[in-house]
Amino acid sequence: MATQITLDLPDEVYKKAEHFAQLTNRNVAEILTQVITLSLSPISSQSAPNDKLEISSFASLPDEEVIALTELQMESEQDQRLSELLYNQQAGILANTEHSELLALMQVYQEKLLLKAQALREAVQRGLREPLDA
Repeated sequence: MATQITLDLPDEVYKKAEHFAQLTNRNVAEILTQVITLSLSPISSQSAPNDKLEISSFASLPDEEVIALTELQMESEQDQRLSELLYNQQAGILANTEHSELLALMQVYQEKLLLKAQALREAVQRGLREPLDA
């Protein structure tokens, strides 16, 4: 269930959200909903983001799609930018304006990694791939 509300946001906040939406190929409302949800959620729930593709739906995917998802990666531009932001963060030179961008790209990375892991699990169960070595 969801409740619809209307908010008045400062222009700067909206522009940042709009920028992140463009970076992650999502709409502004989705970005703002996720940011609010993450900021109000306990830290433990942030480690397992909700994905558009649920575990149960993997069983209905054709083999080719499951295999394709096992090779899922971030877009190269996003990956490059994430690397730059992580470097800046580690070097202690991450600008305040880059912090939200880093969080958004980390969310994209985590979602893709989770989808990839779920697809690998499904591929192994179907016998499409050998289990990964431990």
